[in-house]
Amino acid sequence: MTGRRRFAAAEFSAPDLAEHKGSTTVSVCLPARNEEETVGAIVEVVRAELMDKLGLVDELIVMDDHSTDRTAAVAKDAGATVVACSDVLTHLGNQPGKGETLWKSLFASTGDIVVWCDSDVANFGPHFISGLLGPLLLDNSIGYCKGFYHRPVGADQRGGGRTTELVARPLIALLFPELDDIVQPLAGEYAGRRDLLERVPFVQGYGVEMGLLIDVWRLAGYDAIAQVDLGTRLHRNRPLHELSSQATEVMQVALHRADRTLVNTAITLRRPGLGDTEITMQERPPLIEVTGYFRQAH
Repeated sequence: MTGRRRFAAAEFSAPDLAEHKGSTTVSVCLPARNEEETVGAIVEVVRAELMDKLGLVDELIVMDDHSTDRTAAVAKDAGATVVACSDVLTHLGNQPGKGETLWKSLFASTGDIVVWCDSDVANFGPHFISGLLGPLLLDNSIGYCKGFYHRPVGADQRGGGRTTELVARPLIALLFPELDDIVQPLAGEYAGRRDLLERVPFVQGYGVEMGLLIDVWRLAGYDAIAQVDLGTRLHRNRPLHELSSQATEVMQVALHRADRTLVNTAITLRRPGLGDTEITMQERPPLIEVTGYFRQAH
């Protein structure tokens, strides 16, 4: 199974993909919370290189997740449509969180294919988008495409980050070995077909990537998943003490997906000297179950 459906971003030419995509529409959605320093440059690249120049991307949305800085203004000035998470599906509540933001971006967007990229990438290039789109536009049997990359931290040029190496990868080896060749299961750069994404639930917090990977695999099968090497990714690295909550959320999701009786979905994370953190795993239902969703789709 190792290496199946694994590509390099350089294999896909953005101009060629633009000519090939036909009537398929593409939405790029950027979840953002306090990313004023990087989101503008990302939007400018997508807008200039992939929308205005080639027409490969049809819609560019920055989903503002309760930012307290100038993220929304910077993104709008750079050419994105900015949607506040607090303005979407308001009758269902208003909760911050990455998974919540992704779920609402799926509702707010219209593309047949949705591409998500984190907004803190400091070395973003158009290949991040074209690389993820390539397998989906050229092979109808692929429904979900995960990015992977070199993520240098200090002298370490390998690996997928501390939470990936210490939590996600061991859990996959133990509980979901069928997915053990997914290079970076927690990568924030990935894309999928709307008719697949709308049929899976979204965990509201940082466990969303783990949940989506497992749920897509169970729904569509391993052969529906592709991976693309996006090269090197530079972004903000959080201090270790800030990763405890994220790691706990990832563990909750993996254990819950393996067996609902294995873990409590509401726990208290106690770290001596740092205080207590209440962590509750909540998830949104598949969008096809949400009243009013099909008025957004086309």
